[in-house]
Formats: sequence, C-alpha cells, structure tokens
Amino acid sequence: MTLRIPPIQCLLTFEALARLRSVTQTSEELCVTPSAVSHRIKQLEQILGTKLFGRADFSLTTDGSEYLAHVREGLATLQRFPSSDAAPGRRKLRVAAPPTFARTILLPRLKQFNEAYPEIDLTLQVSIPLLDVVAEDADLMIRFGTGRYADVEHLCLMKDEVTPMASPGFAREHGPFEGPEDLEGVPLLRSPLEPWRTWFAAHDLDWPEPVDGSQFNDMGLLSDGAACDMGVALVRLKLAAPWLESGRLVPLYNRHVPSPHAHYLCWRTGTMERWECTAFSDWLKKSLG
Repeated sequence: MTLRIPPIQCLLTFEALARLRSVTQTSEELCVTPSAVSHRIKQLEQILGTKLFGRADFSLTTDGSEYLAHVREGLATLQRFPSSDAAPGRRKLRVAAPPTFARTILLPRLKQFNEAYPEIDLTLQVSIPLLDVVAEDADLMIRFGTGRYADVEHLCLMKDEVTPMASPGFAREHGPFEGPEDLEGVPLLRSPLEPWRTWFAAHDLDWPEPVDGSQFNDMGLLSDGAACDMGVALVRLKLAAPWLESGRLVPLYNRHVPSPHAHYLCWRTGTMERWECTAFSDWLKKSLG
C-alpha cells in the first residue's frame, strides 16, 4: 500500500491558518492568493479524509487540533537544519488601537519597537473605544473600557486619572477655580468615554450628568475642543500629556480622580503562540512601566 504524504505547501498553509485564523493574513504570509489558501486546505482535508476546521472563525476540530501538533512537530524538525545562507523571514503584526492612545502613547514609542524588532512589520490600525469596533484581521487589540471582555483574553496596560482642564485663556476668563462648585454654570464638554459623574461623585456633588453642550467621541478631539476655548473637559492625565506639555491645556484643580476605565491589550485564544505577538506584548508592558 502506497502512503500519500500531503504536499509541504498544504502543511505550511494549514499551520499558518490555524495560527493566524485569517485567510487574508495567511495568504500574505505565504505570498499566495486567498483562493490558493482555501484550495490547499481543501486538498489536505481530502487527502486526510477528515475536516480540520469546524467553523467560519477557523477554530480547529478535534482531529484538526491533534493533526496540528504532529504538523508543527514535523516542521520544527525540518527547521533544525536550515541552509547556511537562509535569511530569517519577516513577520507581519497588526495592532488596532483607539486614535488618541495610538497618537499620544504608541507612536512616540514605536521607533524603539522597530529598533528592537526590525524583522517585524507592524501595521497600526484605528479602533473605536467603548464600542470595541476593530478591524477583524487585527492580531492584537487595545481596548478602552472596564476590562470585562468575555470574547478575548486580555491584560491591563494602563490606568489613568482624570481632572478638569481648560485652555489658559478660558481659565483666566472664567476663573478662579478654587473649589469644585466653581464649575457651576461653566460650559462642560462631554464625552461618553469619560462621564463627569466620576469627578462629581469624588467631590460629593449630586449634580446630574451634563446633557447640553458640545460632545466628543474621541479624547483627542475633546482635548482639542478644550484647547480651543470651548469649555472645560474632564481629561485623563497620561493621554493629555502633549496638551499639558505644550501649555494648550492647564489643570483647574490639584486633585486627580482615578478613572473607572483603563486600556487593555486583547487577543484571541492562540494568538500568543506567535512570537511576534508575544514580543510586542512584552515590549509594550515594559515600555508603559
């Protein structure tokens, strides 16, 4: 009886798809078309006589999980004997982050990451905070919220404190701000990302959440609005660092209140098996202190 050994390209495609869980990313990593990825998986399943993937999210069947372990063991054995002139392959990594976090926290640090990991090509994508709208093909996602995420694994990256801020001109015109009650009657800029009730409660104010006035769904735009003399914004200190350092915003009070929300790094099960994902996670945690 002649044993039919699956083509190596089918095995490589199976391993990549099981790891990446994305036809698009698999095709890019292997430099083939998405249809070629699908064809190779179908060919492999026909040779084996079993289904390897059970659902549209590319979760493995029981047979698929068992076979993946054998495939990886075999590929690892082959990789122990590379040619002497073999060049290390480049890795692609997609990270989705809220816009203000991306601009003020990530971008100033990415040069350090690129220098530490020159073999990783990082694509930075924008997500929408609280709504958790991210690109489906993102490997790692930075979410802003309470941390109650049942659909992904996650770790807390950065907590922050909030305090009312305004432009220096606005503060002079409407001040002085000596006590929290001095905010009464002053235009308060609103954002669902940082409700005023957090600051009100910490100062024993029974004021209702503002329902009138300008509203912003991005913390950077909120800070820009306050810097343009539109009113007082409840801003997070770490995210507002560029506005504070440039003098465009000034805190109105010395007391800072912990925000009930934080930034979390999130990923789907199995993602951290990729060394580039683990490398970015470890680097980011260390970079943020």
